[in-house]
Amino acid sequence: MSKKIKLVFLGTPKIACKALEDFCKTEDIEVCAVVTQPDKPAGRGHKMAEPPVKTLAKELGIEVFQPVSIRKDVQLLEKLRSYNADFFITIAFGQILSQEVLYIPKMGTINLHASLLPEYRGANPIARAIFDGKKVTGVTTMLTSIGVDEGDIVKVEKIDITDEMTTTDLAIKISDIASDILIESMKGLLEGNITPVPQEHDKATFAPKFTKEEMFIDFSKSAFEIQNMVRALYPKANCYYGDTLVKILETKAVDTYALPTGCDCTNLLSTVENGAIIAKDKNGLYVKTGEGILFIKTLKPEGKKEMSALAWACGLKTLGCFR
Repeated sequence: MSKKIKLVFLGTPKIACKALEDFCKTEDIEVCAVVTQPDKPAGRGHKMAEPPVKTLAKELGIEVFQPVSIRKDVQLLEKLRSYNADFFITIAFGQILSQEVLYIPKMGTINLHASLLPEYRGANPIARAIFDGKKVTGVTTMLTSIGVDEGDIVKVEKIDITDEMTTTDLAIKISDIASDILIESMKGLLEGNITPVPQEHDKATFAPKFTKEEMFIDFSKSAFEIQNMVRALYPKANCYYGDTLVKILETKAVDTYALPTGCDCTNLLSTVENGAIIAKDKNGLYVKTGEGILFIKTLKPEGKKEMSALAWACGLKTLGCFR
Protein backbone atom coordinates (compact mmCIF):
# COMPACT_ATOMS: atom_id res chain seq x y z
CA MET A 1 0.00 0.00 0.00
CA SER A 2 1.26 3.47 -0.89
CA LYS A 3 0.03 5.33 2.21
CA LYS A 4 -0.08 4.57 5.87
CA ILE A 5 -3.24 3.28 7.50
CA LYS A 6 -4.28 5.81 10.13
CA LEU A 7 -6.12 4.42 13.13
CA VAL A 8 -7.35 5.30 16.59
CA PHE A 9 -7.02 2.44 19.06
CA LEU A 10 -9.72 1.83 21.69
CA GLY A 11 -8.89 -0.81 24.31
CA THR A 12 -8.41 -1.29 28.02
CA PRO A 13 -7.10 -4.61 29.45
CA LYS A 14 -3.89 -6.52 28.97
CA ILE A 15 -5.30 -8.66 26.15
CA ALA A 16 -5.40 -5.52 23.98
CA CYS A 17 -1.78 -4.49 24.59
CA LYS A 18 0.10 -6.70 22.16
CA ALA A 19 -1.99 -5.56 19.18
CA LEU A 20 -1.30 -1.91 20.05
CA GLU A 21 2.41 -2.61 20.35
CA ASP A 22 2.44 -4.52 17.05
CA PHE A 23 0.62 -1.70 15.25
CA CYS A 24 3.27 0.74 16.41
CA LYS A 25 6.00 -1.54 15.00
CA THR A 26 4.30 -1.81 11.61
CA GLU A 27 5.70 0.68 9.08
CA ASP A 28 2.51 1.24 7.12
CA ILE A 29 0.33 1.89 10.19
CA GLU A 30 0.06 5.14 12.15
CA VAL A 31 -1.61 5.02 15.58
CA CYS A 32 -2.97 8.55 15.99
CA ALA A 33 -4.31 8.18 19.54
CA VAL A 34 -5.48 5.73 22.18
CA VAL A 35 -8.82 5.83 23.98
CA THR A 36 -9.18 3.75 27.14
CA GLN A 37 -11.19 3.58 30.34
CA PRO A 38 -10.54 5.91 33.32
CA ASP A 39 -8.14 4.86 36.06
CA LYS A 40 -9.83 2.80 38.78
CA PRO A 41 -9.08 1.74 42.38
CA ALA A 42 -7.39 -1.66 42.54
CA GLY A 43 -5.83 -4.01 45.08
CA ARG A 44 -6.16 -4.13 48.83
CA GLY A 45 -5.18 -0.49 49.23
CA HIS A 46 -7.66 0.62 46.56
CA LYS A 47 -5.04 2.85 45.01
CA MET A 48 -5.84 4.31 41.60
CA ALA A 49 -4.44 2.09 38.84
CA GLU A 50 -4.01 2.75 35.15
CA PRO A 51 -5.51 0.43 32.54
CA PRO A 52 -2.72 -1.66 30.95
CA VAL A 53 -3.38 -0.05 27.56
CA LYS A 54 -2.82 3.43 29.01
CA THR A 55 0.49 2.41 30.56
CA LEU A 56 1.69 0.97 27.25
CA ALA A 57 0.48 3.95 25.23
CA LYS A 58 2.47 6.34 27.43
CA GLU A 59 5.57 4.18 26.97
CA LEU A 60 5.03 4.32 23.21
CA GLY A 61 4.54 8.10 23.26
CA ILE A 62 0.93 8.01 22.03
CA GLU A 63 -1.67 10.53 23.15
CA VAL A 64 -4.17 8.92 25.54
CA PHE A 65 -7.79 9.87 26.29
CA GLN A 66 -9.85 8.42 29.16
CA PRO A 67 -13.46 9.49 28.83
CA VAL A 68 -16.04 8.42 31.37
CA SER A 69 -18.37 8.12 28.38
CA ILE A 70 -16.97 8.53 24.89
CA ARG A 71 -20.47 9.09 23.52
CA LYS A 72 -21.01 12.16 25.69
CA ASP A 73 -17.56 13.74 25.43
CA VAL A 74 -18.11 16.41 22.78
CA GLN A 75 -14.57 17.76 22.93
CA LEU A 76 -13.08 14.30 22.51
CA LEU A 77 -15.29 13.56 19.51
CA GLU A 78 -14.05 16.73 17.83
CA LYS A 79 -10.47 15.72 18.58
CA LEU A 80 -11.04 12.26 17.12
CA ARG A 81 -12.47 13.78 13.94
CA SER A 82 -9.34 15.88 13.55
CA TYR A 83 -7.18 12.77 13.05
CA ASN A 84 -8.98 11.92 9.80
CA ALA A 85 -8.45 8.23 10.66
CA ASP A 86 -9.19 5.40 8.28
CA PHE A 87 -10.28 3.07 11.09
CA PHE A 88 -11.11 2.92 14.75
CA ILE A 89 -9.89 -0.40 16.17
CA THR A 90 -11.54 -1.72 19.33
CA ILE A 91 -10.38 -4.61 21.54
CA ALA A 92 -12.16 -5.02 24.88
CA PHE A 93 -12.67 -1.27 25.18
CA GLY A 94 -15.53 -1.55 27.66
CA GLN A 95 -17.88 1.20 26.46
CA ILE A 96 -20.76 1.15 23.99
CA LEU A 97 -20.07 3.32 20.93
CA SER A 98 -22.79 5.57 19.55
CA GLN A 99 -23.58 5.91 15.87
CA GLU A 100 -21.94 9.34 15.98
CA VAL A 101 -18.67 7.73 17.08
CA LEU A 102 -18.93 4.97 14.49
CA TYR A 103 -19.34 7.52 11.69
CA ILE A 104 -16.03 9.27 12.48
CA PRO A 105 -13.47 6.96 10.78
CA LYS A 106 -13.53 6.96 6.98
CA MET A 107 -13.64 3.18 6.57
CA GLY A 108 -15.46 2.25 9.76
CA THR A 109 -14.77 0.75 13.19
CA ILE A 110 -13.38 -2.79 13.40
CA ASN A 111 -13.87 -4.73 16.59
CA LEU A 112 -11.92 -7.86 17.50
CA HIS A 113 -14.22 -10.27 19.33
CA ALA A 114 -12.85 -13.36 21.05
CA SER A 115 -15.25 -15.94 19.64
CA LEU A 116 -16.55 -17.35 16.39
CA LEU A 117 -19.47 -14.98 15.95
CA PRO A 118 -22.42 -15.18 16.17
CA GLU A 119 -21.47 -17.61 18.95
CA TYR A 120 -20.75 -16.07 22.37
CA ARG A 121 -21.72 -12.46 21.85
CA GLY A 122 -21.15 -10.38 24.95
CA ALA A 123 -18.64 -9.66 27.69
CA ASN A 124 -17.17 -13.06 28.53
CA PRO A 125 -16.63 -15.18 25.41
CA ILE A 126 -13.23 -16.64 26.35
CA ALA A 127 -14.22 -18.07 29.72
CA ARG A 128 -17.66 -19.19 28.53
CA ALA A 129 -16.17 -21.27 25.72
CA ILE A 130 -13.97 -23.14 28.20
CA PHE A 131 -16.75 -23.39 30.78
CA ASP A 132 -18.99 -25.05 28.18
CA GLY A 133 -16.32 -27.57 27.22
CA LYS A 134 -15.76 -26.27 23.70
CA LYS A 135 -12.88 -27.79 21.76
CA VAL A 136 -12.66 -24.96 19.23
CA THR A 137 -13.16 -21.20 19.49
CA GLY A 138 -11.49 -18.32 17.71
CA VAL A 139 -11.47 -14.62 16.94
CA THR A 140 -13.68 -12.59 14.65
CA THR A 141 -13.14 -9.13 13.25
CA MET A 142 -16.36 -7.30 12.47
CA LEU A 143 -17.54 -3.89 11.43
CA THR A 144 -19.02 -2.49 14.63
CA SER A 145 -22.71 -1.63 14.58
CA ILE A 146 -25.09 -0.32 17.23
CA GLY A 147 -26.19 -3.82 18.22
CA VAL A 148 -23.80 -5.55 20.63
CA ASP A 149 -21.47 -7.82 18.59
CA GLU A 150 -23.97 -7.86 15.72
CA GLY A 151 -21.82 -6.26 13.01
CA ASP A 152 -20.90 -7.79 9.65
CA ILE A 153 -18.01 -10.26 9.81
CA VAL A 154 -14.72 -9.30 8.15
CA LYS A 155 -12.39 -12.20 9.02
CA VAL A 156 -12.43 -15.29 11.25
CA GLU A 157 -9.62 -17.42 12.65
CA LYS A 158 -10.15 -20.62 14.64
CA ILE A 159 -8.23 -21.65 17.77
CA ASP A 160 -8.15 -25.14 19.30
CA ILE A 161 -8.88 -25.39 23.03
CA THR A 162 -6.85 -28.09 24.78
CA ASP A 163 -8.02 -29.89 27.93
CA GLU A 164 -5.43 -28.06 30.04
CA MET A 165 -6.02 -24.55 28.69
CA THR A 166 -7.28 -21.92 31.15
CA THR A 167 -8.95 -18.62 30.36
CA THR A 168 -5.59 -16.91 30.83
CA ASP A 169 -3.90 -19.30 28.40
CA LEU A 170 -6.58 -18.77 25.77
CA ALA A 171 -6.46 -15.00 26.21
CA ILE A 172 -2.71 -15.09 25.51
CA LYS A 173 -3.25 -17.07 22.31
CA ILE A 174 -5.90 -14.59 21.18
CA SER A 175 -3.65 -11.66 22.03
CA ASP A 176 -0.83 -13.21 20.00
CA ILE A 177 -2.87 -13.36 16.78
CA ALA A 178 -4.95 -10.21 17.22
CA SER A 179 -2.74 -7.78 15.32
CA ASP A 180 -2.30 -10.07 12.31
CA ILE A 181 -6.01 -10.62 11.74
CA LEU A 182 -6.75 -6.92 12.32
CA ILE A 183 -4.08 -5.79 9.86
CA GLU A 184 -5.37 -8.28 7.28
CA SER A 185 -8.89 -6.96 7.88
CA MET A 186 -7.92 -3.31 7.44
CA LYS A 187 -5.89 -3.93 4.29
CA GLY A 188 -8.55 -6.18 2.82
CA LEU A 189 -11.24 -3.54 3.31
CA LEU A 190 -9.08 -0.72 1.96
CA GLU A 191 -8.05 -2.71 -1.12
CA GLY A 192 -11.52 -4.11 -1.72
CA ASN A 193 -10.38 -7.72 -1.33
CA ILE A 194 -12.76 -8.43 1.55
CA THR A 195 -16.53 -8.09 1.52
CA PRO A 196 -18.02 -8.16 5.04
CA VAL A 197 -20.67 -10.84 5.56
CA PRO A 198 -23.80 -10.36 7.71
CA GLN A 199 -24.05 -12.63 10.74
CA GLU A 200 -26.66 -15.35 11.05
CA HIS A 201 -28.47 -13.66 13.92
CA ASP A 202 -30.83 -16.59 14.55
CA LYS A 203 -27.78 -18.68 15.53
CA ALA A 204 -26.48 -16.21 18.11
CA THR A 205 -25.49 -17.36 21.60
CA PHE A 206 -24.41 -15.15 24.47
CA ALA A 207 -21.57 -14.91 27.01
CA PRO A 208 -22.62 -12.92 30.08
CA LYS A 209 -20.39 -12.38 33.09
CA PHE A 210 -20.43 -15.15 35.69
CA THR A 211 -22.63 -14.80 38.74
CA LYS A 212 -21.38 -15.58 42.25
CA GLU A 213 -23.58 -18.68 42.23
CA GLU A 214 -21.92 -19.95 39.05
CA MET A 215 -18.52 -19.69 40.73
CA PHE A 216 -19.40 -22.30 43.37
CA ILE A 217 -18.62 -25.89 42.44
CA ASP A 218 -21.53 -28.30 42.31
CA PHE A 219 -20.04 -31.73 42.93
CA SER A 220 -23.18 -33.43 41.63
CA LYS A 221 -22.00 -32.41 38.16
CA SER A 222 -19.54 -34.56 36.22
CA ALA A 223 -15.80 -34.38 36.84
CA PHE A 224 -15.37 -33.16 33.27
CA GLU A 225 -17.82 -30.28 33.80
CA ILE A 226 -16.07 -29.27 37.02
CA GLN A 227 -12.67 -29.42 35.33
CA ASN A 228 -13.96 -27.07 32.62
CA MET A 229 -15.37 -24.75 35.27
CA VAL A 230 -12.08 -24.58 37.18
CA ARG A 231 -10.15 -23.83 33.96
CA ALA A 232 -12.65 -21.18 32.91
CA LEU A 233 -12.86 -19.36 36.24
CA TYR A 234 -9.24 -19.72 37.36
CA PRO A 235 -8.55 -18.73 40.10
CA LYS A 236 -12.14 -18.15 41.27
CA ALA A 237 -13.87 -21.55 41.39
CA ASN A 238 -14.99 -21.95 45.02
CA CYS A 239 -16.34 -24.56 47.37
CA TYR A 240 -16.45 -25.18 51.12
CA TYR A 241 -14.67 -27.74 53.23
CA GLY A 242 -16.44 -27.53 56.55
CA ASP A 243 -16.66 -23.81 57.24
CA THR A 244 -13.55 -22.96 55.21
CA LEU A 245 -13.90 -21.41 51.78
CA VAL A 246 -11.49 -23.09 49.37
CA LYS A 247 -10.51 -22.03 45.86
CA ILE A 248 -9.87 -25.04 43.62
CA LEU A 249 -7.08 -24.14 41.21
CA GLU A 250 -5.88 -27.16 39.24
CA THR A 251 -7.91 -30.28 38.51
CA LYS A 252 -8.33 -33.11 36.07
CA ALA A 253 -11.16 -35.54 35.36
CA VAL A 254 -9.78 -39.07 35.73
CA ASP A 255 -11.04 -42.65 35.36
CA THR A 256 -11.37 -44.96 38.34
CA TYR A 257 -8.32 -46.90 37.23
CA ALA A 258 -6.24 -43.80 38.01
CA LEU A 259 -7.02 -44.11 41.72
CA PRO A 260 -4.17 -45.15 44.03
CA THR A 261 -3.44 -48.86 44.29
CA GLY A 262 -5.53 -50.56 46.95
CA CYS A 263 -8.40 -48.06 46.79
CA ASP A 264 -11.70 -49.98 46.74
CA CYS A 265 -13.39 -47.54 44.37
CA THR A 266 -16.50 -49.66 43.81
CA ASN A 267 -17.33 -49.70 47.51
CA LEU A 268 -16.36 -46.08 48.08
CA LEU A 269 -18.29 -44.67 45.15
CA SER A 270 -21.46 -46.43 46.21
CA THR A 271 -21.35 -45.32 49.84
CA VAL A 272 -20.05 -41.73 49.92
CA GLU A 273 -21.65 -38.50 48.81
CA ASN A 274 -20.57 -36.26 45.95
CA GLY A 275 -17.64 -34.08 46.96
CA ALA A 276 -16.15 -36.70 49.26
CA ILE A 277 -12.36 -37.11 49.22
CA ILE A 278 -12.04 -40.82 48.50
CA ALA A 279 -8.26 -41.12 48.19
CA LYS A 280 -4.96 -39.27 48.15
CA ASP A 281 -1.46 -39.95 46.89
CA LYS A 282 1.77 -38.00 46.37
CA ASN A 283 0.18 -36.07 43.49
CA GLY A 284 -3.02 -34.87 45.11
CA LEU A 285 -6.61 -35.72 46.07
CA TYR A 286 -9.33 -37.79 44.41
CA VAL A 287 -12.90 -36.59 44.84
CA LYS A 288 -16.20 -38.23 43.96
CA THR A 289 -18.48 -36.30 41.60
CA GLY A 290 -21.87 -36.96 40.05
CA GLU A 291 -20.05 -38.69 37.22
CA GLY A 292 -16.42 -39.72 37.43
CA ILE A 293 -13.51 -38.81 39.68
CA LEU A 294 -12.05 -35.31 40.02
CA PHE A 295 -8.33 -35.16 40.75
CA ILE A 296 -7.33 -31.98 42.60
CA LYS A 297 -3.70 -30.95 42.40
CA THR A 298 -3.61 -27.41 43.83
CA LEU A 299 -5.95 -25.25 45.87
CA LYS A 300 -6.05 -22.14 48.06
CA PRO A 301 -7.82 -22.14 51.43
CA GLU A 302 -9.23 -18.79 52.49
CA GLY A 303 -6.56 -16.64 54.13
CA LYS A 304 -3.69 -18.85 52.99
CA LYS A 305 -1.38 -19.12 50.01
CA GLU A 306 -1.81 -21.46 47.07
CA MET A 307 -0.60 -24.94 47.98
CA SER A 308 -0.63 -28.51 46.81
CA ALA A 309 -3.84 -30.32 47.66
CA LEU A 310 -1.82 -33.06 49.34
CA ALA A 311 -0.02 -30.59 51.63
CA TRP A 312 -3.37 -29.14 52.62
CA ALA A 313 -4.87 -32.59 53.22
CA CYS A 314 -1.96 -33.59 55.46
CA GLY A 315 -3.25 -31.07 57.96
CA LEU A 316 -6.66 -32.74 58.15
CA LYS A 317 -7.47 -35.29 60.84
CA THR A 318 -9.69 -37.25 58.44
CA LEU A 319 -10.60 -36.96 54.79
CA GLY A 320 -14.01 -35.33 54.61
CA CYS A 321 -16.19 -33.78 51.94
CA PHE A 322 -16.16 -30.65 49.79
CA ARG A 323 -19.49 -28.97 49.32
